[in-house]
Amino acid sequence: MKACYPIILTEMSEGGYLVYVPDMQINTTGTDIGNALEMAKDAIELCGIGYEDEKLPIPGPSALSKIKPKKGEIVLAVNADFEAHRRMLDNRSVKKNCTIPSWLNERAEKAKINFSASLQRALKEDLGITG
Repeated sequence: MKACYPIILTEMSEGGYLVYVPDMQINTTGTDIGNALEMAKDAIELCGIGYEDEKLPIPGPSALSKIKPKKGEIVLAVNADFEAHRRMLDNRSVKKNCTIPSWLNERAEKAKINFSASLQRALKEDLGITG
């Protein structure tokens, strides 16, 4: 699911911005406006994935016109792509321990074989995954 959520930025006295996402009732911060937008996107997507994992509906975004900023606040919109964020998280590396015969280890090391790449290639082949 993709959606565009309104956020409210408030400049902090010590520098940076406080970011509030009213539709999800979450806060984050950013060092500048650009960073605040990135942090808001990440927070929204992580929150949305959390809703999905709990089998709850992801709150829909409010219309920008419904957000009434206080003096000094900035209202902006952030695009969120929950499916893309989940794919990115699912593609993270995980460490696995495996056992192989000593002779095979010695030959593979001598040949400068990349064990991780070889295991990935073999698993993809066994699972019928291309690409």
